[in-house]
Amino acid sequence: MTFNINNTTYINANSELTSIAGLYSINNYDTYIEILTNEFLGTVSGYTSAGGPPSLNNIDKFSFSSDGNATDVGDLTQVRYRVAGQSSPAAGYTSGGTSGGNYLNTIDKFPFATNANATDVGDLTQGRDGPTGQSSMIAGYSSGGTPSVNGGYAFNVIDKFPFSTNANATDVGDLSVSRTRSAGQSSLFSGYTSGGSPGAGTSNVIDKFPFSTNANATDVGDLSVHRPFITGQSSEVSGYNSGGGFPTPLRNIIDKFPFATNANATDVGDLSVGRYYAMGQSSTASGYTSGGTNPPAGDTNIIDKFPFATNANATDVGDLTIVRKYGAGQQH
Repeated sequence: MTFNINNTTYINANSELTSIAGLYSINNYDTYIEILTNEFLGTVSGYTSAGGPPSLNNIDKFSFSSDGNATDVGDLTQVRYRVAGQSSPAAGYTSGGTSGGNYLNTIDKFPFATNANATDVGDLTQGRDGPTGQSSMIAGYSSGGTPSVNGGYAFNVIDKFPFSTNANATDVGDLSVSRTRSAGQSSLFSGYTSGGSPGAGTSNVIDKFPFSTNANATDVGDLSVHRPFITGQSSEVSGYNSGGGFPTPLRNIIDKFPFATNANATDVGDLSVGRYYAMGQSSTASGYTSGGTNPPAGDTNIIDKFPFATNANATDVGDLTIVRKYGAGQQH
């Protein structure tokens, strides 16, 4: 059987999509994709968790339906920064990170239905600093990062953990190049890791790995410019990369690349202020870039918003409860 998303035809050969169809008891594929898209992307709120330094544990929440400031709605189980964020239809996840000189493997989970603290629900395969987060409908992914305080700068591991149960992550593949402090994007079918730092230099590589099987990533395109400390967002049909660069040149660029084909990214707009190590969130209609740092002005609490329907600059639509960088973004 085939089905259509935005004039692109897909064959129902994806085991993950089949399992989701069974979960929702869906037989009509138009309804199936509508539910997938609405739950896969945020319709209610964006979240920013952790960050620093100094290390933070608070979870901020801001509305997608109206522009405004964030509110503090809970805490992680421990303070940390340089973390990865993942989102299921029901909960946000914050994985990995650094605290007090230690590289952490903790996977925290907090509910979207209520404002509450997070709980520790599992471990990554290894403690790591600066991993990148991706999310399918049934699993979270944490890719790349720095694996050890005492050895190695970046590695290429792709970890996967289930949303349906509280469990440890497993190593399910490798990126095409080892790197840390990249941006993550997610389509309905694949995870993407873009930009970052493979060591002494910087990367412009866009990697893609499948959700339907456990497999290595492949290099499918390039960003418009090399940069680490970058932020990722995802629409239904495209991946976005915003900001980045360290320490100079600082970037305000918003890059966009298609999910339907393997292609390079193009520069489609600018943030309201250049910054790196911000947090990214995605609604069905817009991408958000929150927090980050803009030397020499310093760390910021700005929440920027840019549209998916057109290529345009971002606007400042609110503030986080505190200035911060190095955190994770989630959406509901």
